[in-house]
Amino acid sequence: MSEPRSKSPQDGENGQASMAQDDKPRLTEEEKKQNHIASEQKRREAIRAGFDRLCELVPGLEGHGRSEGYVLKETVKYIREQLARRRELVEAAEARGAVVPEHLKEPLKILDRIESLQNESQEKTKQDGTGKGQELEGYES
Repeated sequence: MSEPRSKSPQDGENGQASMAQDDKPRLTEEEKKQNHIASEQKRREAIRAGFDRLCELVPGLEGHGRSEGYVLKETVKYIREQLARRRELVEAAEARGAVVPEHLKEPLKILDRIESLQNESQEKTKQDGTGKGQELEGYES
């Protein structure tokens, strides 16, 4: 004998799926296509808005058009400059005997990682002479 099936919220009184769910019309292929187009347009607009925001925040990006590669390159350059400046301030404060809270030093780990990756990249290029490993070359400060 089979055991009784447990009821879910979608089940009706008799344990069967409700008719309301089955009566819901399915999307046509054209509706699916239009939904996909709308979703893609929304995604692109979000990306555009993000790049526009970067252009507002990063000095020197105003009036340079909207080459996404250029915006990203200059944004990375600007972030590296700001992190290097933070490192200098932290080191100066510690040299004077001040205690710098960890949460203020935490972002410097990003700069350490970028520099480490760049050094590895340069070493790889020197070792194999293939020109590979130059991915970070354009992001030097």
